[in-house]
Amino acid sequence: MKIDVLTLFPEMFSGVFGSSILKKAVEKEAASYNVVNFREFSNDKHKTVDDYPYGGGAGMVLKPQPIFDAVDHLKKDSKANPRIILLCPQGETYTQKKAEELAKEDHLIFICGHYEGYDERIRENLVSDEISIGDYVLTGGELGAMVVIDSVVRLLPGVLGNEDSPIYDSFSSGLLEHPHYTRPADFRGMKVPEVLLSGNHQKINEWRENESLKRTKSRRPDLLEEYLREKNKKVDHLD
Repeated sequence: MKIDVLTLFPEMFSGVFGSSILKKAVEKEAASYNVVNFREFSNDKHKTVDDYPYGGGAGMVLKPQPIFDAVDHLKKDSKANPRIILLCPQGETYTQKKAEELAKEDHLIFICGHYEGYDERIRENLVSDEISIGDYVLTGGELGAMVVIDSVVRLLPGVLGNEDSPIYDSFSSGLLEHPHYTRPADFRGMKVPEVLLSGNHQKINEWRENESLKRTKSRRPDLLEEYLREKNKKVDHLD
């Protein structure tokens, strides 16, 4: 997967893209990253990328020209039709389902804004997706882009050591993930559930499913309601 990021602060991405799973994705040739300062595409002699909003108001608005020209430049070298993603508070709330959808693409372009907002023509005529990572406002779109990229790249084939890991992630099944335990089996009198030591994989899977349902009911009843509605199930034994 090819990932381009348009930002005014490219230095923010160096540590993220050079660490952990995102770094391993590059080493395994599953992903490549290209961070572009879209100020370089401004045709203004002062390289300005923002201006005062028509009609007045607080703050500055990102101009369309630098961003349109930067995207045009990136698309010229693309072998696929890229998804162009705008990070903004007005976008759809990001979910694991969206991550799985984006992980099927060959080329993603992320636009990270600053200031008061974007010229509306960017939204209406350039981007394919508008994404918000939550109901709060950040200084810019960079941190949101990092979140989305991390969640997408880890789903690419061959990136994680265990290919089953994404399948059992919280939200991938529609539920929160079950509890995990490791050695020692008895730590300060706190013991691992016997079923996990039994070697009976059928009973272990049943326990994990039940615990996942219980945890989701306790912590995210909204998710459980949706899960049961989709599965057309009734669960009466979770208390």
